[in-house]
Amino acid sequence: MASVILSRLVQAVPSLLGVTIIAFVLLQLSGDVTQLLLPMEASEEVRADFRRAYGLDQPIPVQYGHYLAKLLQGDFGQSFAYRRPALEVVLERLPATLELSAAALVIALAIAIPAGIISAVKRNSVFDHLSMGLVLLGQSVPTFWLGMLMILVFAVGLHLLPVSGRGSFAQLILPSVTLAMWLLALVARLTRSGMLEVLSQDYIRTARAKGLAEMVVTTRHAVRNALVPIVTVVGLQAGGLLGGAVMTEAVFAWPGVGTLVLESILKRDYPVVLAALIMVAVAFVLINLLVDLLYGYLDPRVRARPHG
Repeated sequence: MASVILSRLVQAVPSLLGVTIIAFVLLQLSGDVTQLLLPMEASEEVRADFRRAYGLDQPIPVQYGHYLAKLLQGDFGQSFAYRRPALEVVLERLPATLELSAAALVIALAIAIPAGIISAVKRNSVFDHLSMGLVLLGQSVPTFWLGMLMILVFAVGLHLLPVSGRGSFAQLILPSVTLAMWLLALVARLTRSGMLEVLSQDYIRTARAKGLAEMVVTTRHAVRNALVPIVTVVGLQAGGLLGGAVMTEAVFAWPGVGTLVLESILKRDYPVVLAALIMVAVAFVLINLLVDLLYGYLDPRVRARPHG
């Protein structure tokens, strides 16, 4: 087990390095940061001093080399806008994004997996057609449009829930449901197709031939095997929730990392954007590592393979 964890962490190093290179170069090419952070009447001497103070007067490869050297020492740089360590700024917003993503993940799994199982067991029933129709709708509607529609109906029209902000359970409902919808639809569809495949296997027919109750056959023999591919998808999408919450956070004014990244891009606050991207990339690595471990637990054939 330790060798698997170590192998996955070593394999993640090139990916994290690639993220820093691509993000650093793109951000450096996006424009002159002094145009946004310094007053319009600032002289060229003041602008030159600002660039010199932050090392922006050096060639991009030299800037990246200095950034990487500091990064290896745990220094993510200073925020241009906040005049504080970039990592500190990101970590302040991270709990809000984790809270939103965790709530969305719980909502999606709590609804999607039972719905997918029931749809497969009761194939071609009214429930199956209705749930799969909603799944298709959930995957077709853009997140930002769904968020605005939910604000219009539940906040503006019915006055049941607050429009924006963070701090209460009621404020969490609309953004978490909006963020969960796409994952919910995806997991429900995959669970249904996985269950249909498993239920047609010989060992399921054997279990039924032994006289086991249908509930036992479904819960004990079918669900566990059907969930193996779902674990991989959920793991990848859970990382995507962290990185893809930008639109949802923007629509509901949720004070998380997504909103911070959007604000920092507009301000060309490169250190904060890079720190946020690296944190999300690290989250992807850790979640995928967890998925690999769960995959081995759920499928004994994976444990039997030599690790590559």
